[in-house]
Amino acid sequence: MAGGKEPIEVRFRLFDGTDIGPTKYDPSTTVSALKEFILARWPQDKDIVPKTVNDLKLINAGRILENNRTLAESRVPVGEVPGGVITMHVVVRPSQADKNSGIGDNFSPLFILFSCFL
Repeated sequence: MAGGKEPIEVRFRLFDGTDIGPTKYDPSTTVSALKEFILARWPQDKDIVPKTVNDLKLINAGRILENNRTLAESRVPVGEVPGGVITMHVVVRPSQADKNSGIGDNFSPLFILFSCFL
């Protein structure tokens, strides 16, 4: 790849445990470009389908990745196995229209999963 850097192999884990990938990326690939890749390959049989990259959050090693950062900048090398596959978790947040409509059929199971009631 460009600059003599090794490609980074990444798989994206969706909220229901299914995966997109793994696929190899150049280390200079931006997080925004990764989100575009995810959108293009999102399984259409899912109840929750993101509409834009802004509906997606990528999490690697507990950190939410910023759109303008590169894959190389977003890596957390601690605990990675050389040549191994990095698993990034994909969180779908409700679109602005869904947020304004209240709880309904489009309510994200992720919100339910991480919510607690006192």
